[in-house]
Amino acid sequence: MEQSITVDIDAPASRVWAILSDAERWPEWTETVRSVTLHDGVLRLGATATIDQPRLPTVRWTVTRFTEGHEFTWESGGPGARTVAHHRVEGTGPGRCRLRLSVSQSGVVGSLVGRLYRGLTDRYLAIEAAGLKARAESAG
Repeated sequence: MEQSITVDIDAPASRVWAILSDAERWPEWTETVRSVTLHDGVLRLGATATIDQPRLPTVRWTVTRFTEGHEFTWESGGPGARTVAHHRVEGTGPGRCRLRLSVSQSGVVGSLVGRLYRGLTDRYLAIEAAGLKARAESAG
């Protein structure tokens, strides 16, 4: 089960990427994240992070896909559950870009959790996309 949101942003993809990839500062622009700790201080392929969010358990994520300036995917999981979160920025014209955020749940437990948290996940994706858009469009 995948849930996603796509939003157009009136800011260059490089600006949006700079904000998005500075994960430890996410709490500054979205209320859906209390803290992000990058364990080696940088977002890159193989990096791990712990994210604390309201109404959700604190989870450790591993970056499994990373293209500098464009996208990253991180995954978390346990017995019977796997969560994949994908973040993508692509330029759509001079000074404009498109952001796509998605979350998918799989496994017996993950699918059940995904259904139970569907509404919360949709709200969090919308809040995160709107927060990033506002931050990018108000920057410099």
